[in-house]
Amino acid sequence: MILQQNMNCVRRAAALLALALSWAPEAFALVEKKLVEPITSSPKDGTKADFIADQVVYDPTTKTATALGQVRIVYGPYTLIATKVIYNEITGDFRANGSVELREKNGNILKADQVFLTNKFKEGFARHLQALLTNKASIKADYAERKEGRITIYQNARYTACTGCETKKGDPLWEIVTTKTVHDEVEKTLYHTNPKLKIAGVPVFALPYAEQPDPTVKRRTGLLPPSYKFGDYYGFGPVTPYYWALAPHYDLTFSPLWSFKQGPVADLEWRHRLSNGYYKVRGYGTYQLDLRNRDDTDRRWRGAMTSVGRFKITPDWSMGWDGIVASDKTFLLNYDYDRSVVGYNDAYVTGLWDQTYIDVRGLHTVALSTSVDWDTLPTALPYVTGEHIFADPVLGGELKANWSSYTLWRDEADTPFADVNHGTQQSRAVLDVRWRKQAITDLGQVITPFARVRSDLYVSDTVPDGSIPGGFRDQDTTMRVLPSAGVDMRWPFIADQFGGQSILSPVMQVIAATAETEEEKIGNEDAITLNFDHSSLFLDDRFTGLDRYEGGTRANVGLSYAYYSDTGRSVRASIGESFHISGENSFDANSGLDGAKSDLVAALTASPFPWLNLSYQGRLEEDLSEFNRHEASAGLSFDRISGQVGYQFIDAEPLYGREREEEFAFASARYQVSEGWYAFGGLNYNLEDDFLRQHSIGIEFDCDCMNAKLAYSRSKSSDTAVPEHRVMFSIDLATIGGTSFSSRY
Repeated sequence: MILQQNMNCVRRAAALLALALSWAPEAFALVEKKLVEPITSSPKDGTKADFIADQVVYDPTTKTATALGQVRIVYGPYTLIATKVIYNEITGDFRANGSVELREKNGNILKADQVFLTNKFKEGFARHLQALLTNKASIKADYAERKEGRITIYQNARYTACTGCETKKGDPLWEIVTTKTVHDEVEKTLYHTNPKLKIAGVPVFALPYAEQPDPTVKRRTGLLPPSYKFGDYYGFGPVTPYYWALAPHYDLTFSPLWSFKQGPVADLEWRHRLSNGYYKVRGYGTYQLDLRNRDDTDRRWRGAMTSVGRFKITPDWSMGWDGIVASDKTFLLNYDYDRSVVGYNDAYVTGLWDQTYIDVRGLHTVALSTSVDWDTLPTALPYVTGEHIFADPVLGGELKANWSSYTLWRDEADTPFADVNHGTQQSRAVLDVRWRKQAITDLGQVITPFARVRSDLYVSDTVPDGSIPGGFRDQDTTMRVLPSAGVDMRWPFIADQFGGQSILSPVMQVIAATAETEEEKIGNEDAITLNFDHSSLFLDDRFTGLDRYEGGTRANVGLSYAYYSDTGRSVRASIGESFHISGENSFDANSGLDGAKSDLVAALTASPFPWLNLSYQGRLEEDLSEFNRHEASAGLSFDRISGQVGYQFIDAEPLYGREREEEFAFASARYQVSEGWYAFGGLNYNLEDDFLRQHSIGIEFDCDCMNAKLAYSRSKSSDTAVPEHRVMFSIDLATIGGTSFSSRY
């Protein structure tokens, strides 16, 4: 009988607990979470609660049910965990004690020593609690009260996002301490009264009142943290951004620079996301107050505008643009918005389907530095490239066609590349058909025959005439058909040795092509630079563009070796040379390919230890009498220090855009001083002209909730130039943002 009565009490207590939780709380309109995607729907009417407890005791006199032990109550998205839960049938109140954990439907987790809940979780209070928010931040408070099912009031609260970063006393590295913090779940806002920002326990900032979005908010209208800038041209000035979340798919940010020397500088950015892409437009403008000692411009009104767009038209086609316009060459540089010397306006349409690719675009370049002559910069419209790979094999191999065309013009033919032909106008159309087939013999040889037929049509105007000093040619129309064929043979030998695997592979390639014709009538727009090294040795055409063509018969030979150990160590090396056998050589002096025998090209990379990486590549005369190019570097990575040192020498190649030789050494390092603290620095020394091009030094603190960095750098463009100094400081606190200061003088 007693057992039966106890069982009835247990059943009644369970029924009462379930009945107490079987209601439909009001739904809240929550936006997408950044880190956690919570359940936002409320339980339907009649939803029953599930609970687990080691023991349930019901007192019919007081009409209370007590659950003891490992108590877990689940009602829809709500979960209550405690060691003791007391439910009063008359008042509908819950009291939970001992390591209480309440998981709310918005994703937050409340931990406390004691929790009192009434009105079916809509109201209550807790003592000595911690609220874990969905953005990994937390709120600790001595006391919290919940009202109306939507408002939680924390007394003597501390807000922080630090989970692993602590002071020696065990406090979080940073926290916002308030006398009261109110969390309104409908407004999705945290309201702070008398907030103080403490870093390492030291108050650094205080306000009488502040508010911030709660973790459910992805974007909201309001002021963003300010930053600060300093430059010789505009002096010191704060940047105070204000953000308008006008709609879920478009917004506006106004970030004025309040320059003390030149007056305010407007900075307005519009962003708009559509169903098939996005675009953004950013504009700058100012009326300058100080024109003294300004020899670059005498404008009062100055400004610029940039724009970016990316759209998917169909599954196969996309389009976009990058644009920039400026009132003058130096506005963006003067106000530290962009340090580029050339800007690009580019609009394109791209298609990609099956085995076909096509790209149509227009290009227009603008000068963003006084060192660039605007009249020498080209405009290309249209500029078309494409490729199609035929689905069916042809003669057992792959057949593909590439095409390219452009029409470009510039105001002046005298460009900075004094030894490179550039006209005022040029139109080009190129069709390039290629075939190749790979076969592997029984002995493991990889033999790849290939063939190519290229046809060109050029209409060029005002190309420099080499036969007349300072003269230019009239308009020329040039047609060329340029066939070539060759075979590539490789024979890899693989062996297991020295606790790993070695691969030794000799390579030989023979190519025959007609001589390049009438190149003096054609402007060289896209094949100016030439970097002959181990990576380009076995290309069938080693020019970097289509305005030049490699002709004649040549043989390329090389040897590559690779070793990979079972413990992760590796060595890779290659060496090779090109031999011009017959026909006209298309390359000029200092290219490394201009003679009957090319320079030797070699490369080596090695990881003999997990903490060491070595690399080298070089180009030297065949008799080893002179290095024309070599680059070497070593990378180190230990437990607390990492760094790199290197050296580079590149001989002058005036006919390929490099007017003088370059030689410099560089080094960089990063050292972990202690937990979270780092020191870093670097330098670049010009050995050719004997001056320090750039050096930098800085310190950084980084942990899970905070990043702070202070850095200084000094740079010079030449041994006679005035050095430029830069100082940068930034601090970022997780979940609440940060600020920065930068200066250039």
